[in-house]
Amino acid sequence: MLIPVLAACTAAGAKQSERAGLGAPQVATTPSTAPSPQPVSGTAPSRAYAVGTRTLKLSNGADRPLPTTLYYPATGASGRAPRANATPASGRFPVVVFSHGLGGNAAAYQSLLARWAAAGFVIVAPAYPHTSFGVAKFEVLDVVNQPGDASYALTKVLALDGHADPARIAAAGHSAGAITTVGLFTTKRDVRLRAGIVLAGNGFGFGDGYTGPAASLLFVHGKQDSTTPYSLGQAAYAKVPWPKAFLTMPGEAHIDPYLKPGDKAFEAVARATIEFLRWTLYGDRAALQRLPRAAAGVGTLDNHL
Repeated sequence: MLIPVLAACTAAGAKQSERAGLGAPQVATTPSTAPSPQPVSGTAPSRAYAVGTRTLKLSNGADRPLPTTLYYPATGASGRAPRANATPASGRFPVVVFSHGLGGNAAAYQSLLARWAAAGFVIVAPAYPHTSFGVAKFEVLDVVNQPGDASYALTKVLALDGHADPARIAAAGHSAGAITTVGLFTTKRDVRLRAGIVLAGNGFGFGDGYTGPAASLLFVHGKQDSTTPYSLGQAAYAKVPWPKAFLTMPGEAHIDPYLKPGDKAFEAVARATIEFLRWTLYGDRAALQRLPRAAAGVGTLDNHL
């Protein structure tokens, strides 16, 4: 079943491409008996940061180049386009490792990733060796190797970047990258992860055996998604044994809610995901209370956080 589901994502990957123009290694463990992740208590930043970017030339072995783009809170005035190699803002910030869809890369998702960084998060966005935009050898089924690449990139960034907090980490992804993200909580569990965001994803290739310490998960899915059917996202969500929420967008499909800034659905996804990250990585209880309202008028939230 993995082949047809992932193959269907290639159309979405092509559309993404058109729009586009560092801890311990992963460890699989048995399911936790804890009812929820270990609590974090705090308040997320109330200010918006300027955003900086830089690219690391990583490689997960000789045959797996892994150029990784970082988006991070930077000094300077907020509201401007991300600046290459900008001076990082002072302090340590939670980390989100982000996985792109087929044919995508960090640039395709810059509007969303920069929004997360401006809210006070370091974003680690690797370009996978056989599924990203412009690769010489495109291989759909290499998605099964991508959780290992994501964990590797995370480990390297945590080792190199003193502004990235190794105690507060989440994973997120869209489409095939969402499948990669599910893998990071199932058969390729990275136990450093406290939370995850699954955008138009499912569990094909990695199963539904969620393992390791409890982690809060947010699923987002459009009911009109013909690339990754809504029912597949619901099935993966149903198996999650931890705190979880599912944002349903009845009128939305596979691309616009995640790649089209200014679109009502995109803005709702940006607000909802930021509130979720503020709650899970900063421990901001006010953000948890705001979360159900973040997508008002666009979607509905099944909330079990």
